[in-house]
Amino acid sequence: MDHVDPARSERQRLKALLAEHGIQPTAQRVRVAEVLFCRDQHLTAEQVIHALGRNGSHVSKATVYNTLNLFAGKGLLKALSLDRECCRFDSNTRPHHHIHVEGTGELIDVPPGSVEFSRLPPLPAGAEQVSVEVVVRVRRPG
Repeated sequence: MDHVDPARSERQRLKALLAEHGIQPTAQRVRVAEVLFCRDQHLTAEQVIHALGRNGSHVSKATVYNTLNLFAGKGLLKALSLDRECCRFDSNTRPHHHIHVEGTGELIDVPPGSVEFSRLPPLPAGAEQVSVEVVVRVRRPG
């Protein structure tokens, strides 16, 4: 009976995903993808670096930052600048909104159908609406 290695199968899937988006699937990029695409999540570059270290992978800080920006530029991630201090990378690129908990930095996905607008402002001449994404900022008492 043939044994299928799930980790190898997942790496092959990620290599194909990167290639489909015009990204050369280097070993470092695949390791970053393994951290990012295991589930929908919102990670900072520092959190990715920490997760890679926990997994026993060494990828330089510069490579992680460059890879995150490359993935975002190719549509595999959404870069979310929620404050001046850091950018979070969202592995869920489907349209959705967020609740941002100030103080903890927690981000919670909100399905698009749960936010409604009765009117949007007029768009600049020649502009076309691409999307509307809402960030609801909350603070927990205490």
